[in-house]
Amino acid sequence: MLKFLPGILLLQAITVALVLLAPADLTAWGWLRLFIPVLIVGLLTAFWFNASAAHHSKDAISNLKESHAREREALRINAERAKAKVMKEAHQETMQEVRRTSTQANIKVGMAFAGAAGIGGLLLLTQFMTLGLLMLTTAGGALGGYVVRIRQEKAKANVLTSTSPNKPRLINASPPAK
Repeated sequence: MLKFLPGILLLQAITVALVLLAPADLTAWGWLRLFIPVLIVGLLTAFWFNASAAHHSKDAISNLKESHAREREALRINAERAKAKVMKEAHQETMQEVRRTSTQANIKVGMAFAGAAGIGGLLLLTQFMTLGLLMLTTAGGALGGYVVRIRQEKAKANVLTSTSPNKPRLINASPPAK
């Protein structure tokens, strides 16, 4: 509101000056000679106030748009952070469940192989040599295959999670020169 105060004071000063400069005896055309300059000054002041108010409203709208843009960007960043956090937690929970399940399966398989080896050892002690040796070699071979498969899966998982990108090789392309 203080923006309009100088314009109001200027309009009043011009109006007072015109009234003081007007002749003492105003006839029909005398009032018109006083009224037209006051009307022109009043219209110019009104246009000045209108331009000032429009500029003020544009500034307010611009500030509001900038504020909303900052708020929208902050919300977007917070949403991305929350999404990344949820994804990380879900991945950790999944990996923990996979490890737990794998450990339980390994214990069960290990107990089965130990039981088979124990039965093979018992057969050897009870003089069933061929059947005992067959049971022990079968249990040992199965255990070896199981261990090899676990190592292959771990190696495959390590390759998939490694950070070094592998360049694709074309089929029938010569190997890269060293």
